[in-house]
Order: sequence, then structure tokens, then C-alpha cells
Amino acid sequence: MVSQLQQLIELLKLEQVEENLFRAFHPKDRQRRLYGGQIMAQALMAAAQTVEDERAVHSLHGYFLRPGDPKVPAVIKVERLRDGRSFSTRRILVVQHGEAIFSMDASFQVLEQGLTHQVAMPDLQPPAPEKIPAYLYDSAFITWRNEFRRLQSAEPQPPEQFVWFKSNGEVQPDPILHACLLVYESDNTLLGTSRLPHRGEYQPDNMQVASLDHAMWFHQAIDVNQWLLYAQDSPSASAGRGLTRGTIFNQQGELVASTVQEGLIRVR
Repeated sequence: MVSQLQQLIELLKLEQVEENLFRAFHPKDRQRRLYGGQIMAQALMAAAQTVEDERAVHSLHGYFLRPGDPKVPAVIKVERLRDGRSFSTRRILVVQHGEAIFSMDASFQVLEQGLTHQVAMPDLQPPAPEKIPAYLYDSAFITWRNEFRRLQSAEPQPPEQFVWFKSNGEVQPDPILHACLLVYESDNTLLGTSRLPHRGEYQPDNMQVASLDHAMWFHQAIDVNQWLLYAQDSPSASAGRGLTRGTIFNQQGELVASTVQEGLIRVR
């Protein structure tokens, strides 16, 4: 049986239709709208195919425009906005049924040395293997919520959570593949953080939830084979939208990436 991780990696192997034009496919068992993290990861992979190998992605800014259809392949168009001495900028449009479902700008940089500082990693440890229930091995990533029992409560919670995750299997050393896999997983738990203070104010079936936009910055080399800590907090919710920030640390305490996302949390 092909693992969920292997299936995901296969989805990141895009079909090149023409220069700057790619076709992306979806999980065969997907019934509902497409997962936003998948579309972002595929859009980044398409952009990376048009950039020199020595230029690593350092940021992306994406907008979810329409729900994705899991039954129809997506066409990904890449526009080469600029190639400078140090930076390359790409604009990516993902299209289905003749309409854009996602747009993104991504920037790539030649690796260089510079001033360095970072916020401290929270004093937390990854879960012991014996504490991980079997069902968490059914996905492409093993995802463990710190204080998960507290998060299961129906009572209002502080707008923060800490999530450990790593690939559910070995990923070969390919920097852009690891970056794309990180993008995929970065969309998994962010939006739920903004709803934590409002437990008891709504019924889950009566809430419309969707990612609206997603920004990400890459600070260090990514290795999804090791445990990564995703520290999330939500500074604001208003007008039917929730804003959430995330910082991702590796096991050595290095800040490897940062995220910001706003999503729809509309009570119907």
C-alpha cells in the first residue's frame, strides 16, 4: 500500500505542459473541496521549477479565491516577474474551470550570510513515541497537539496552541520538496486557533470556515523528517474573520519559518 506521504509527494510532481505552465492533480479519494495547503504547496513547486537551483524560497503570499474542485486537475501558470542578482520573484495563478482559485507571489534568494537573531523557542518537548496513538499514523504527517486534552474542552480557551509535527516516513534530501511539504502542513491547524476563545458561542455545524490568505517566511533550512514545533496565537477576530500567527522551530530550537493567516469564521 502506498503511504499517505508517498501519495502527497507524488502530487508535488507536476506535469509540465509548456514553459511556465503546469498541471497539478489531487488525491483520488478527495470528495470535498481541495485542501488549501495542497494548492499552496503545488503552486510553490511550480514556481520553483522556473528558478535556478541555488535560489531558495524565502517568502510567499497567497490568496484563496474560490473552492477547489477535487475532480478536475488544476492548471498552474507562473509569471516570471523579476530575476535580479540576488532575488527572483514569481507570480502564480492556479486555475480550474477557467477561473482562478488561488493566486500567490513567491520570492527566492541566493543564500548568503547576514545578521542573525530570533525569538526563543517555547520550553516544550516532542511527544514520546509510546504516547502517540495509532490513528495519528494514518496521515502524511504525524501531528501532536500539546495539551490536547485541554483543547478538547468545550469551554473557552486562550487563543494559542502548540503543535508538534513531522513527516510520517522518510523524505529524501531535496530543499524545495521539504519547503513545499512544510507549506502543505502549515495550513493544517492555524485557523482553529482563532476559534478557541469562542468555544460555546457557536455550533461547529453552523460555522462557515475557510482560509482567506496565507503568508509564510522561511528563515533556515527545512527538515520535515524531524519534529517541528508550530507555536500559534491569534491576536484578533472580528467581522467574521480570524487572524492567526505561527512560528515553526526545529528540535535544535532554531526558528525555521513564520506564518500569518486570516480565515473566515462566519457564524451562520
